[in-house]
Amino acid sequence: MQGKDTTLSTFHQLFSPVSNDYFWQLTEGMGVDKYVKKLNTLQLVELITFAQLEQLDGLRDISNSLHDPKFNRAINLESISFSQISRRLRDLSPQFIRLLFSYLTTKVGQEIGLVNLRNAVGRIYLIDSTTISLCLTQYRWAEFRQTKGGVKLHLRLRFYEEEVLPDKAVITPARPADKTQMDVLVVEEKDALNVFDRGYVDYKKFDRYCEEGIRFASRLKGNAIVKVIADLPVNSESKVKKDQMVYLGKDGVTKMKHPLRLITTEDTQGQPVVIVTNDLQLKAEELSEIYRNRWQIELFFKWIKQHLQVKHFYGKSEQAVENQLFIALITYCLMVILQLKAGYRGPLLTIKRLIRTCLYEPFTFFVQTLHLKHKRSSQGRRRIDHEGVYREIVRQVLAGEADYLNDVTYDPLVL
Repeated sequence: MQGKDTTLSTFHQLFSPVSNDYFWQLTEGMGVDKYVKKLNTLQLVELITFAQLEQLDGLRDISNSLHDPKFNRAINLESISFSQISRRLRDLSPQFIRLLFSYLTTKVGQEIGLVNLRNAVGRIYLIDSTTISLCLTQYRWAEFRQTKGGVKLHLRLRFYEEEVLPDKAVITPARPADKTQMDVLVVEEKDALNVFDRGYVDYKKFDRYCEEGIRFASRLKGNAIVKVIADLPVNSESKVKKDQMVYLGKDGVTKMKHPLRLITTEDTQGQPVVIVTNDLQLKAEELSEIYRNRWQIELFFKWIKQHLQVKHFYGKSEQAVENQLFIALITYCLMVILQLKAGYRGPLLTIKRLIRTCLYEPFTFFVQTLHLKHKRSSQGRRRIDHEGVYREIVRQVLAGEADYLNDVTYDPLVL
């Protein structure tokens, strides 16, 4: 069902957000295609995105994918060697990919209407990082431990209506602590609430946030020195056990200048969770619920590791690894935009699976298939009514209708 007009295909609709005037202006302005004779930047992004969706293991697999005539027609590239893909992925400026990712996050926000979407607590941003282990002998730049390498993806997600959307990303070797990236990831607008884990606890920065009105909520480390100055009332029927005003830190050494609010609540297993925040307006129950949503970022990391190619890299240089990780985030954004175009509110994994089977089909066919309500073609495994079979045989015997029982081909379980 290949469409006569390729612009109507699912492939074209998937990549239309990156094959527009902004993309060409960006490539022209940064000169990323200036000396390229084969495999321009758009084709490279399409190739690596395709590899992410198919979870291809290596560059040779990506090169061999062009043996499919439908794919090489869609990408307008008959063949490319794995070494050429490697060089382009290594030499492409990560700044270009970062700008493209930023553009797509803005575009998704516009499509969803996040600019006008506000709730009682304002905009909620979830901040965390995930570490991807690497072989230190092959990735010497990726310092982590003495015998182990790694790369760390620091991420900020926008949380809205029980959904998340990538908003900002920073990629570093795994060794630097999470809090070294706080200045890049924390949103400083007054209506933003930054939610992060205890790896980001920094008393000096917390003091600055209090002075500048930057709202945050975080877990508190177990060895924190806490001085309680006031106990606030709590709802005895809620999971919140304590709501207190406190000072953090050791006198004369690390003690904060500004008091914070300390909320002690429970997780879903009944284990205590201690949350520290400088927000004095929200109810303790609201802050407790907001912090529980921080696990959405853990689920996001798990999703991209399972369903996109971010654990095995196509290049060994720092630039190649960074470009691949950002293209994975770009792939996620492209799927979200396609989901919005199709008007589908189901899981994104369904979008990913259907893209793989309908990539070269007309987009209308993709949408129809996506919204198709599948009917059960089978009644499933049916239970045999043994008691009913017995009663029927007894009736036939009493009525003199059971001569067939002497037939060796008779199966009493089939009526």
